[in-house]
Amino acid sequence: MTDADTTERTAEAEEPKTEDLEERLVAEGEIAGDYLEELLDLLDFDGDIDLDVEGDRAVVSIDGGTDLNKLVGRKGEVLDALQELTRLAVHQKTGERSRLMLDIAKWRRRRRDELAALGDRIARRVLESGERQSLDPMTPFERKIVHDAVAAVEGVRSESEGAEPSRRVVVLLG
Repeated sequence: MTDADTTERTAEAEEPKTEDLEERLVAEGEIAGDYLEELLDLLDFDGDIDLDVEGDRAVVSIDGGTDLNKLVGRKGEVLDALQELTRLAVHQKTGERSRLMLDIAKWRRRRRDELAALGDRIARRVLESGERQSLDPMTPFERKIVHDAVAAVEGVRSESEGAEPSRRVVVLLG
């Protein structure tokens, strides 16, 4: 067997894994969509459910209804709880842990944009002043977005410090 044969067989073996992952994520999205559709019906809320796959997770979005902000709650607390319930519903059907992300009324998308802008702004402020900056406590989802935004600015770095639920991002010269 030559190195070319080994490389070709390795590539062939990897392709189905990617396809299998995508199929599994699509199935997760469909299970989640069915679960959320039943929930919306029970609550008598209107909303359009959109299923997608982004990277290594299924993404389910609900848009369109006027009552949907009630499902987001203050600072996304209800949305986070619904996401966990939806993940549990998927887990119950598949037997596998889900990393599914739920977005309602584009709240997560807007929050992601706000946090990326905050991370960039704070990173530039630290670069200018040389003084470290601590941000307010955030969820792991929110901290990751800020860390990514800070990482895009040369000369600064970020760390997380503290314990949940008071864990926060700190930006320093780097």
